[in-house]
Amino acid sequence: MILRIVAYAMVAVVHEGAELQVDLASGLMRGVTQIASPNCDARPPGVEADLIVVHGISLPPGEFGGPWIDRLFTNDLPLDAHPYFAEVGTLRVSSHLSVKRDGAITQYVKFTERAWHSGKSSFNGREGCNDFSIGIELEGTDTLAYDAAQYHALAELIAALCTAYPRLSPDRVVGHSDISPGRKTDPGPAFDWPHALGLIAKACTRPHRT
Repeated sequence: MILRIVAYAMVAVVHEGAELQVDLASGLMRGVTQIASPNCDARPPGVEADLIVVHGISLPPGEFGGPWIDRLFTNDLPLDAHPYFAEVGTLRVSSHLSVKRDGAITQYVKFTERAWHSGKSSFNGREGCNDFSIGIELEGTDTLAYDAAQYHALAELIAALCTAYPRLSPDRVVGHSDISPGRKTDPGPAFDWPHALGLIAKACTRPHRT
């Protein structure tokens, strides 16, 4: 289902050939596919997102495409479709956004709500990063290069988020491995952080409208 949003209360980032917009009233992003996940809850009172966490995910491991990420985040993963699904299919997890190999974007949780994406985690001594972060899943693995389309989509997403939410910024973007060291490795060595941060900086300095 493609989101339809009224024109008011919008913050937009305009870029080459496309436009991503955050609706401040709903916490949803215009211009992406919307699939609601039940795996979320309210952020603690008075807490707003001030961190962006980049993840890597593939279902089954090392395989791309198919509906499996969507179905994991909506508690509809068929446990008998692959041996790995029996291990993870009962987990209750989600992310705010995912980016497929071709750059297609899906939103599962409103930005104003807490997605269950980082688990046990800490940033600068602050525990429980789900409370104050936005999670973005990239379809990929630790060892296979991410696609160029994903880097560009990620940069535009982060630019839109930073424009909408002033507490976010390009220097507050981390990997899952940074906030859960020793427990998580994603997005992994295959993720080109210098390239990603360069694109994010460029996207965030591009003229935008509100």
